[in-house]
Amino acid sequence: MPSPVPVDEFALPASWQGVLAEETAKPYFHQLTEFVAAQRAEHQVFPPAGEVFSALESTPYDKVKVLLLGQDPYHDDNQAHGMCFSVKRGVRVPPSLRNVYKELDADLGIQAPAHGNLQAWADQGVLLLNAVLTVRAHEANSHKGKGWEQFTDAVIRAVNDREQPAVFVFWGNYAKKKLPLIDTTRHAVVQGAHPSPLSAKLFLGSRPFSQIDKSLADLGLPPIDWRLPA
Repeated sequence: MPSPVPVDEFALPASWQGVLAEETAKPYFHQLTEFVAAQRAEHQVFPPAGEVFSALESTPYDKVKVLLLGQDPYHDDNQAHGMCFSVKRGVRVPPSLRNVYKELDADLGIQAPAHGNLQAWADQGVLLLNAVLTVRAHEANSHKGKGWEQFTDAVIRAVNDREQPAVFVFWGNYAKKKLPLIDTTRHAVVQGAHPSPLSAKLFLGSRPFSQIDKSLADLGLPPIDWRLPA
């Protein structure tokens, strides 16, 4: 008997159901749901059930202006909540996000809040998508290669296939591998180093936020208000 899957765990938000229906009907996706359910039965898994698709929930399909691709959810306690680079209020700001905040200040003069919750960006159309959407506690990349990458590639393709243009933001070599999925004649791409401490020297000074806003303007779209509420 297959493991029972919680009803809310893999229910896609309404705006994404139609465009991803073909993907979620594929055998690999069913196997992925069973894998995650089995992992939850035996281990602590992040983000919590019900928050795996927070990025898709926060940024409906027809509202995506910017797609920012992360890699793997944060794997320490209380960090991951379904949006790349973001953590809930009250959780210490992780090193990569601290560097994002440093560059935000250097680029646009926007000072960082005392929290790491990027919900305000998601609400404006920044899809904060990780390539892998679950992880075993304290074990980075532990759910890599289980099917999430195929699913999130389908999310990227779905945004690429829309009539409305968008800006795709790829930080780091892993994200840059997704460039072939993008029709660069219709969409804009902003690439750069990853903000992790390992490559921060290359990330800092790259002015990605200015680049994103210029790309949005070139596409006839309004800029993002990058300020985050205190």
